[in-house]
Amino acid sequence: MAVSPVLVIKIVDDSSVGVRARWRDEYVEHHIVLNSVLAYWWANDMPPVVKFLELFESVIKRTINELTPHKTLKLKYDVKTDDTLEKASQIEINLIEVEADDIGFKIDGKTLSLKGLRNSQDESEEKTPFSGSYDRVMETPDIVLKKYMEMKNK
Repeated sequence: MAVSPVLVIKIVDDSSVGVRARWRDEYVEHHIVLNSVLAYWWANDMPPVVKFLELFESVIKRTINELTPHKTLKLKYDVKTDDTLEKASQIEINLIEVEADDIGFKIDGKTLSLKGLRNSQDESEEKTPFSGSYDRVMETPDIVLKKYMEMKNK
């Protein structure tokens, strides 16, 4: 029986999101510190939900690359928000599939829900809830893949 790698997504102390990739006895873990990134996005008038999705994908890719260097990462997930992506203050992400170079990951903590992503003063009166699916294919540039391979082989 083959052992599948595992991707674990969890909220840690309501202040950060943990992303951990584990395969056999090895694991790599990174955290998204919500207070820091939210403060930056608010100060620079950036849409928090849009920026969080970009950061979330990037952290998953980096975490898996450090565990098992790969050329192609496929992510499939659903998103629900309380307003349009640009105006939302709440998000729910449901991870459906994660695959690195045809190696499928078992997902632990498939659903991630976050609230309070917008400043309270930015609340809009009319809300247009959003629901959508994403099927992303992310490529690792050859030079970056080479560095991950070197790190792994040390």
